[in-house]
Amino acid sequence: MQKPHIRLATRDDLPRLVAIFNETVDDKIAHASLAPYTVADRTAWFDTHNDDTRPIYVVCDDDGQIVAWASFSDLYSLPAYHISAEISLYITKPYHHKGLGKLLVAFMLKVAPQHGIKNVVALIFRHNLPSLSLFAQFEFVEWGVLPNICDMDGFLADTVLMGRCLHE
Repeated sequence: MQKPHIRLATRDDLPRLVAIFNETVDDKIAHASLAPYTVADRTAWFDTHNDDTRPIYVVCDDDGQIVAWASFSDLYSLPAYHISAEISLYITKPYHHKGLGKLLVAFMLKVAPQHGIKNVVALIFRHNLPSLSLFAQFEFVEWGVLPNICDMDGFLADTVLMGRCLHE
């Protein structure tokens, strides 16, 4: 891939977003979903996002195929939390270890202020060492740990709350 193209996601992108997300279900490393989603399952999730304050961005390869995506979601739905958002990112497996994670985190941090975001939070399983390392490279620090918070159908997982203030 010569130069990835990043753009806002559209509803037409939802099947590809779901497919990339579902690639990680069996790994039990990236999220707490224990079964694949359908597009219908994720439509309401998609609709909670908007281009102004809670965008979803996609990364396209040279042929225009979506190979990764990232989103800002409400940390909590209460109004006072509007300055804080949870970041999520997913990369299709053939594009792992090609720098897209760094590209996406850097991009999301750059655009966060224009979306009214002053605090970015990442919820990462303690056993997801690549993601913990990635976010630490961007000055995210551990804000807390939720021990044994997830029953991953075979083991209990800790979730690390990592955060970065953009307004300091």
